[in-house]
Amino acid sequence: MVTLIDIYKHPISQKYIRRSGMAHAISVAYHSFHLAKKYSVRPDWAAKAGFLHDIGHYEWYRNGKWDYKLYRDYDIHPIKGAERAHKLLVRLGEDKYAAKEIAHAILFHTESALPKGEIELSPLQKVITLADEKDKQPGNLHHYRNIDVQKEQALIKQLDQKINDYYSSKKC
Repeated sequence: MVTLIDIYKHPISQKYIRRSGMAHAISVAYHSFHLAKKYSVRPDWAAKAGFLHDIGHYEWYRNGKWDYKLYRDYDIHPIKGAERAHKLLVRLGEDKYAAKEIAHAILFHTESALPKGEIELSPLQKVITLADEKDKQPGNLHHYRNIDVQKEQALIKQLDQKINDYYSSKKC
């Protein structure tokens, strides 16, 4: 099984997740793990999708400041993120069906790049949407929170252990 620490350490993750906020990604992974139980979805898939949900973000800056209008008008980060996450997971050796479901959860985690209208989310997609919403801060400050690298790694390893414990308890 591909672990979160495997994903975290990959250069693609470091480049693109760090760009959109590593602390936010880790927080959403934790929220996703906890929500997974309530929605009867695989907690490992939920944590991976939560961690990777913003891997497709582009930097929408104008004159050195984040431009929310450009972001709202032109952003497709869920589309780019789904593709980038899928490719990364497959390269790391993730089960291909799992990689597809995780990518779909990333694709549908926000309506920002989707056509207007009613879309019925799968339970995993709903978990990632709710987890992302749970961590949002006014002015999108959640993308700018920082923690040191040692703390990041400790939190990721701790979540991997929670996932292992969950599956170990299911075998008993």
